Amino acid sequence: MTPTVPSVLVETAALLMRNAEPGVPEAERAPALRMSAMILITAAEQWDAAADHLVAENRAIAALLGDDADESSFRVSALKSENDRLRTLLIAAHVAAEAAGDVARQAAIWAELAAGTDRRNLANCPF
Repeated sequence: MTPTVPSVLVETAALLMRNAEPGVPEAERAPALRMSAMILITAAEQWDAAADHLVAENRAIAALLGDDADESSFRVSALKSENDRLRTLLIAAHVAAEAAGDVARQAAIWAELAAGTDRRNLANCPF
């Protein structure tokens, strides 16, 4: 499961509020604040790239399926909903390809799944 940006921001806000309280030992406060800063940087990066990633992924999956990606809205929630629909179809297509022994189709599906993972790599992440 991937946490949503709002849930990460709420959790980070709680962490920041807790560390703003008097009496929090410096040995706890400093690492928690550094972690909060890293989380906020990551959330900002993911927020900025979310629509681009979803549009690219929806188009790629739709092309694999011979389907049309619904691009009537570029709101992240609408793109995510379309992504969920397409991924459900992709799972069914992958099951069918496995059952049929269609190795080329399976490879194409795995290639897109790997590409989707690459699209989501963090800019400052070494892995």
